[in-house]
Order: sequence, then structure tokens, then C-alpha cells
Amino acid sequence: MAYQVIIPAAGQGKRMGAGKNKLLVHLHEIPVFIHTLRVFEADHACSEIVLAVNPQEEPEIKRLLKDYGIQKVHSLVAGGTERQHSVYNAIKTLKNDGIVLVHDAARPFIDIPIIHQLAEVAERDGAAIVAVPVKDTIKKVQARKVVTTIERSSLWAIQTPQAFRVSLLLKAHKDAAESGFIGTDDASLIERIGVPVTVVEGSYDNIKLTTPEDLFFAEAIMKKRNSAIKNKGE
Repeated sequence: MAYQVIIPAAGQGKRMGAGKNKLLVHLHEIPVFIHTLRVFEADHACSEIVLAVNPQEEPEIKRLLKDYGIQKVHSLVAGGTERQHSVYNAIKTLKNDGIVLVHDAARPFIDIPIIHQLAEVAERDGAAIVAVPVKDTIKKVQARKVVTTIERSSLWAIQTPQAFRVSLLLKAHKDAAESGFIGTDDASLIERIGVPVTVVEGSYDNIKLTTPEDLFFAEAIMKKRNSAIKNKGE
């Protein structure tokens, strides 16, 4: 089914230590956010991409979109001081009250089959998120002392994309803006207005590139995927 996608790309990513927007850092000689956009560019179900960008970086972003042949970005909107503000600015530009995905520009390894499953579940339930079961033991700690060990079977690590009906996400963001509430992700805004959010199991490859160390993992994932493609073709 058809969907639109919002990709916030205005953050500076200070933990990457690159001295610039981490999304402009190269992975295999291509900017990280271009890798991400190429997934949606290749997906026939994606009808439109809306990018939220730092206005100072807009000329460079436009140049890169042209250089790499990204044609589904129909609009660039100004990013806000918080990621939530960037997403809200983008939602308000959407004309179609269908399904919208919100995806981190620094997650270039999302798979199209998972995207399609997510969109279908959001169409049915109104809100859906990608997540993976937590593999590590999780403990609650205060003042460097363990308070308790949390039961792991009910814990999931949340990723993006997150998918919603446009009208529902707009309502949740508007309510949060009026209340001055800043959530940890878009799903938290949906939860806040009392709407259940369905979890779709994702992939552990769908990492977010946040620190320099993450680039090493990204290289390994790309090597694994390229090897799989090569072996499939033989």
C-alpha cells in the first residue's frame, strides 16, 4: 500500500564527532542520508518523501539530492530545535490523509519488506512501530547501585520507521505542542492521547548511526549484505 515518509535530517549529531551534520558523513563514499533515501526511492509504495533540514544546509542538501538522482523528495521543511518540532513542521505540509512513516535519516539499513508490513499494520490499527526484542540483561540503577533486574521478555528496543494515519499523528503532535510536551519518539505522543501502538518485529541490522563506532558496524553490515547479493547471483 502507498505511504508517505517524513525524514528529520536537521540534527547536528554531536556524538559522531565529525564537526558537521552526521548525515553528511560518508559511508562507502556516499553520504549516510543518501543511503537511507535510496531505500525509499527504490520502493514503489513510497509516494513522497519530506525532509526536515537545517536551513543553512538546504543548498548542500538540494545539490546532493540532484547529484544522486533522488526524485521523491517533494519538499524540504525547516527543522526545529527538537526532532519533534521538525516532524510537526513536516506533517503540516502533507496533503494526503493516508499513512505516513517517520524514519531516522541515520538508519540506512531498513528493509523494504518490513516497511510494507509496518504500513499495512498502521492502516489496520492506526499506529505501528518497528522494534526488536532486547538481548541484554537490563538493570535499574540509581547512584551506580543496582535497584532491580527488569524482566527482559517484555522489553523491546524501538527503532524507526514508525507509521501512523496522518490525521492521528497530526492530532498527537498538535496536542503535544499545545501542552509543551516533548516525547522520546512519535509513538510516545500517540500513546499520550490514549491510542494503542502495535509492534512489528524488525531487524538487528537496522542500527542508528550515532557514534564513530557505529560506522564500523555499518561497514560490517554493508559487507554482509553485499556478500549475500553476490552469493545469490552466483
